[in-house]
Amino acid sequence: MPILESISGPADLKTLSVEQLRRLADQIRDLITSTVSQSGGHLASNLGVVETTIALHVVFDFLTDRLLWDVGHQCYAHKILTGRKELFSRLRQQDGLSGFPSPQESAYDPFAVGHAGTSIATALGMALGAQHKKTTEKIVVVVGDASIVNGLSFEALNNLGLVKRQLLILLNDNSMAIDITQGAIAKFLAHVRLSHTYEDIRRTTRRILEHMPLIGKPMEDALEKFKKTLRMQVSPSRLFESLNIPYFGPVDGHDIGALIELFRAMNHLDTPAILHVYTKKGHGFEPADANPRKYHSTGPFEINGNGEGAPKGERTFTDAFADAIVDLAQQDSRIVAITAAMPDGTGLVPFREQFPDRCFDVGIAESVAVDMAAGMAKQGLRPVVCIYSTFLQRSFDQIFQEVSLQDLPVIFCIDRAGVVGSDGPTHHGLYDIGYLRMLPNLIVACPASEAELRSALEMAVGSEHPVAIRYPKENVPNGQLEPLTAAPMVAGKSVTLRPGGEIVLVGIGPVVIHALRAAEQLAEKGMEVGVIGARFAKPIDASLIDLLEQGKTLIVLEDHTIAAGFASALLEQGALRNVSQPGRAVKGRILPLACPDVFIPAGTRNHQLAGFGLSAEKIVELVLSLRS
Repeated sequence: MPILESISGPADLKTLSVEQLRRLADQIRDLITSTVSQSGGHLASNLGVVETTIALHVVFDFLTDRLLWDVGHQCYAHKILTGRKELFSRLRQQDGLSGFPSPQESAYDPFAVGHAGTSIATALGMALGAQHKKTTEKIVVVVGDASIVNGLSFEALNNLGLVKRQLLILLNDNSMAIDITQGAIAKFLAHVRLSHTYEDIRRTTRRILEHMPLIGKPMEDALEKFKKTLRMQVSPSRLFESLNIPYFGPVDGHDIGALIELFRAMNHLDTPAILHVYTKKGHGFEPADANPRKYHSTGPFEINGNGEGAPKGERTFTDAFADAIVDLAQQDSRIVAITAAMPDGTGLVPFREQFPDRCFDVGIAESVAVDMAAGMAKQGLRPVVCIYSTFLQRSFDQIFQEVSLQDLPVIFCIDRAGVVGSDGPTHHGLYDIGYLRMLPNLIVACPASEAELRSALEMAVGSEHPVAIRYPKENVPNGQLEPLTAAPMVAGKSVTLRPGGEIVLVGIGPVVIHALRAAEQLAEKGMEVGVIGARFAKPIDASLIDLLEQGKTLIVLEDHTIAAGFASALLEQGALRNVSQPGRAVKGRILPLACPDVFIPAGTRNHQLAGFGLSAEKIVELVLSLRS
């Protein structure tokens, strides 16, 4: 019987031999690979931490101890081992398992984690809480080499001196984030990695175990002796110990037996410490091993000898952006591009290939990306900042202080705006209109088609003000919509896609296609409604408020939260007109179809949109209910 079948929880691991645990690791790796090949998900990073995860669960009891993942997408083996094996086939599906840690799923997950750089800071807080309460639970952090260079991580490391108890930080060094890890610290870690042979790593493990203090032995003496064995080597100990954090490693993150010994020995430390482990992304699955970037976050794929993924799907907004920025950059040398560890996901790879000196990847450092863009704009360039909506949230203060307040022509190309499907609530881009439209000087464009996306980018490059362009993880709805949206984008001007009567469907962004389909179905029932593509969440087209003044009903469709979204902006403008021009009082009404005040679970994007009324069928139902 496969060993994995007998594992119902971490307690079952503690009776297994090291050889059995190695076989278990292979079986977990097979389960992860086969599941992700069907569901899609984060593959390479999860294959790299299987042995480390097993060893952690052998030594610690994370029902009482605490395990924090950074980033959370490397938690698949952890989920399999903590009672969620039977649900694993429903990974990232509606009513299935989240692709990230989730306290709603299991007591083994302290935090829902989808953004990088958070774990050391939250672990610091948990350790201080335990210190205050005088409790003895162990706290362990697994942080990737790309996450530990995040600014928040270093701020937390700078404050570890507050902790006077155990706190183990496991630096999972696989020399790669979503793309190749960027920056000076990444290069330093890569130099260390290349300077060590496998035998060096084995010797390091032995030295750690030899010098680890026994219970009751003075900690300071043992650590000082261990440091002396490292001083003649190229070692990150110089980096971390300059922050007064004991450092151990590097060690082999795939050697289960050695890891168990190390974790048991380090269990007795009464101070924060870093254990540096080397792992390999994609370990055990040759295609992911050879190309971890391709298999970082993948859709379904065929498991075969050449490791080819699923055929490329239809053209997406990301594809459309990729072509548009290359075309514009060929004509305008001022255009530069900046991303935060996401050149693939944001479509910048073709730009980087053609203009390597004009493309900048700052790593997982979104705030730096925005401030760097502000500096470039001040020098007369046209920086295009390409970041997912959920991650751009991390740089709100920089957008406010260095871009909006200075009125600099920085262009934000915001991918994954709106609901994102299977990645779930940590990754939905449902808040960007709200936090951007409040800022003076900033234009917020929401193209509905490829033609509008290209036109919005052209408009932004020609603007002397900051411009944000938001678009979803979605295929471009060309076909019917494309010729209707061919007119150039002009800031604050909407476009009428279909004339109509007393009810007007106002869509912002690609969801307007649902309004057109609903209007066609209603026409078949003898009822004419108008359809308008709003195009801009800021500035608001005054003609939309004119429709309210005429007494019309506007059904507003937006892939955003109802709070602070586009419908809210229309209501605000209507209220302002009532105050400023009482003779032109607004008589109409607004019915918003938007995300309610809840976190939307994983599922398909279409199902998520339909959940808050954004489907042709739901719109038709609503309109017919207004007539009755």
